[in-house]
Formats: sequence, structure tokens, C-alpha cells
Amino acid sequence: MLYPTLWRTSAAPSIWDELSATRRDVDRVLDRFFNQPAGTQAFWAPAVDVRETNDEIHVTTELPGLAPEDVHVTVENGVLTIGGEKKQELQEGKEEGSYHLFERRYGRFERSFTLPRSVNAEQVKARFQDGVLTIVLPKAEEAKPRKVQIDNGKGR
Repeated sequence: MLYPTLWRTSAAPSIWDELSATRRDVDRVLDRFFNQPAGTQAFWAPAVDVRETNDEIHVTTELPGLAPEDVHVTVENGVLTIGGEKKQELQEGKEEGSYHLFERRYGRFERSFTLPRSVNAEQVKARFQDGVLTIVLPKAEEAKPRKVQIDNGKGR
């Protein structure tokens, strides 16, 4: 079987030079597609911690690079939803140079959690400071533990 010669001595461009250039272009496009999220099409989900005390449920999530106006929090039918959008800072064609590594995530996100107890939705508080969102959900009175008196069975 004959194989094409990969090295040539002629200075004239060959079809192999063009194919090699095309392959490099395709490799670059695929690399960008798989390694660089494209604005709002990228998916990311911030990590969340949920902690419960006797009186409250505390939810904490790190949202670096976001502002409070980029985030929304809702409580409805026992479900807490945290959502928002991290806008991409990169502006194609306006930055000089090329990326060797692009790991930061951009785009819309939404996380929903079924709350373990009934909460007083009117009393929910959220604070956003230094890229950390903290939500405090006070438990409804019926959800708080209460001590039940045990009768000794001797008297009525």
C-alpha cells in the first residue's frame, strides 16, 4: 500500500500543508468548544452548605464574581431556590493574546432544595458579603421540636 510522503523537499506548498493547517484550525475550535464556556450557554452550579439548628436552617453558597443584583432567592411550597447569572468578562476580539487555560465558569445557574422542615417564609433573610451568600430560614413554630410530657400512668 502506498502512503503519502509527509516530508517533501519542494518549497512549493502542497495539499498536505493545507490539510495540516485545516486540522490545526479544527483542533483550536474543538479545544475552545470543550474548554472554554461560551457565555450564558455554559452550565455551572455553585457548591452549597445546608445546616440546621433547633430554630433555623442556614444555607451558605460561594458566588465569587457576582453582585447581589445578579442573584435571586425564592422560597415557595417548602422549596428554596437560588439562581442567578455570572456574566463572562472575556470579550471576543477585544483582548490581546490567547488563553492557554480557561477554567472559570460563566452563565446561568439555579439550585433548588426541598427544605427539611417548614419555614416561616416571611422571616427569611439573605446576606451577600465578599462573594458569599448566606440565607437564614427561621423554622415555623410547628416545625420546632417540643418536649412532650410523659404521664406515669398512675393518675387520671
